[in-house]
Amino acid sequence: MSSSSLSSPLSTRTAIGPVGLVLAAAMLWGTTGTAQHFAPAQFSPYWVGALRMVMAALFFVALAFVMDRGHARQPMHHGRILFCGACMAVYNLSFFAGVKASGVALGTALAIGSGPIWAGLMQAVVQQRMPGPQWWLGTCTGVAGGIAMALAASDPRHLPWGGMALCLLAGMAYAAYALVNQALVVQARVASVNARVFACSALLSLPVAAWLGGPLQASASGWAVVVYLGVVATGLAYLLFSVGLRGMSAATGVALSKAEPITAFALSLLVVGERPAWWSILGLLAVIAGLWLVVQAERSDTRNHGNTALQ
Repeated sequence: MSSSSLSSPLSTRTAIGPVGLVLAAAMLWGTTGTAQHFAPAQFSPYWVGALRMVMAALFFVALAFVMDRGHARQPMHHGRILFCGACMAVYNLSFFAGVKASGVALGTALAIGSGPIWAGLMQAVVQQRMPGPQWWLGTCTGVAGGIAMALAASDPRHLPWGGMALCLLAGMAYAAYALVNQALVVQARVASVNARVFACSALLSLPVAAWLGGPLQASASGWAVVVYLGVVATGLAYLLFSVGLRGMSAATGVALSKAEPITAFALSLLVVGERPAWWSILGLLAVIAGLWLVVQAERSDTRNHGNTALQ
C-alpha cells in the first residue's frame, strides 16, 4: 500500500517533520495541568478524565467524517484498536488517580518520565529493536531532570507509594498504547484509527468514572475545561503525535513527550504564579539536554536506516 493512499490531515513531510510534530503534541499536553487548575474543586478528576476521552472521540469522529469521506475504507485490526483504547483508558484513569494521591509534580514526573523507559524495553522485546546508547543516555537524563523538578515541589520524606505505583502504571499503559498505535496509523488513516481508539477508551472510562467519581457535578467553567482538554490537549495533540509516529520509532515518540514538563513548568510560572526551587531549574536544563540527545539519536538512526535502504 503506497504512502499516498494513507494520506492524513497532516504529513510527516511538513517543515517541522516528525520530531517537530511530536514536540508540538507534547507542548499541548503540557497545558493539561494549567487547564485543570481552573476546573471547579467539586469536579471529580475521574469525570474530567472520562469526559476528556469523550470529547477527543467526538473530535476524531468529526475529523474522520471530513477528511476521510470519499476514501476507501481500510481494514483495521480490531484487537489492536480495543487494546489501544483499553491502554488509553488505563493511562487516563490511573494518571488522574495517581496525581490526586501523589501530587501534580511528582505524579506527572513519574507517569511521563517512566513512559520512555517502558517504551524502550517494550520495543526491544516486541520489535527486537533495542534503542542505542545515546537514546538511553538522553532518556535517562531527561527522566532524572523531570524527577528533580518534581521533588522540588514535593516532600521526599513522605512519599505516597500507592499513588506513585498508579503513575508508573500510567506510564506503562501510555508506552504500550504508543507501540501498538504506531502499527495502526502506518496502515490506515490517522483520524479513523483514533476515532475508534478514543471511542473505545471513552466507553471503558465512563462506567469507571460513574463508580469512582459519583454523580457528575459540572458547571459551565468545568465544561469549558473539559472541552479544551478533550479537543485541544487530547484530540489535536494525539493527531500530531500519531502522524509524527509514522516517521520515527515508538520509543523515541514517547521519549520526546518529555517536552511536556517544560511547557507545564513555563505555564506554572507565567499563569499560575508558582515560584519553584532553584534546583528545579537544573532539572529543567537536564530535561532539555535529554531531549536534545534523543533527537540527535533519532536523526542518526534515521540516516542509518536510509543508508541501509539505499544499499
